[in-house]
Amino acid sequence: MLSQQDYRSNIKPIYCPGCGDYGVLAALTKAMADLQLDPDNTVLVSGIGCSSSLPHDLKVYGIHGIHGRLLPIAEGVKFANKKLTVIGAGGDGDGYGIGLSHFIHAIRRNVDITYIVMDNEIYGLTTGQASPTSLMGHKTKTSPYGVIEKPINPIALALAAGATYVARGFSGDPNHLAMLIENGIKHKGFALIDVQSPCVSFNELNTYDWFRKRVYKLEEAGHDPSNLEKAFEKAFEFDRDNNKFPIGLFYKKESSTYEELDLAEQKGALVDEPFPSAEEVKNLLDSENA
Repeated sequence: MLSQQDYRSNIKPIYCPGCGDYGVLAALTKAMADLQLDPDNTVLVSGIGCSSSLPHDLKVYGIHGIHGRLLPIAEGVKFANKKLTVIGAGGDGDGYGIGLSHFIHAIRRNVDITYIVMDNEIYGLTTGQASPTSLMGHKTKTSPYGVIEKPINPIALALAAGATYVARGFSGDPNHLAMLIENGIKHKGFALIDVQSPCVSFNELNTYDWFRKRVYKLEEAGHDPSNLEKAFEKAFEFDRDNNKFPIGLFYKKESSTYEELDLAEQKGALVDEPFPSAEEVKNLLDSENA
């Protein structure tokens, strides 16, 4: 039996003291231990940002990619070997800014990967600029008079794109978050876990206390995660009443994955397919040019 500590590397996290990403790391390792994931068959892919250092902290295969591109890398890993458990980890700037188009297309393909977004409503690594999820009026280094743009709603966006598992957690409640991550990994299809993960150094608005005054669990409120219409309603609840901030599972449904529908993937994992000979490649090219 592997414990949480067995999944941790000997590299110490570089987060600031009190950073919400510590809670995400604890929740992820708890989920991995509860599932007894095989480290040799688990891949963690990240982009750029404070949260994206996560692959260094774990004893699994890891790829530290470039800004906003973790999902194409994660999809490529899954397409090459669908037997692997593939997890993506990044921040709101990485995923909902430069990586937004990849986010939407990975969702609509329903690739069987789990995407954890540490959403702190700020660019933390570059020391405090407004991000795509910064609230209107939030004063930052790039918005000294307050943000004038409406923030992206990741939950509503994921639902509209056709996501089959949509959840939101809070790093201040790592046990609840671990449950959401665990179920996301078990889910067959694209799973989004948007995590409210406070940045204690550069976001003085969305603090732990700010969230604790507003969050409530959908599971305890009797929410039906199979009801898409109700999921949309809950996704916009904070927009209507900023004293309510739901966390938990918004929506879940079973649907065919990209890997199940792709003809090449139906034959088995691509890594198990024999590499074509030079003659086979030549014949293929000749047939294409004919």
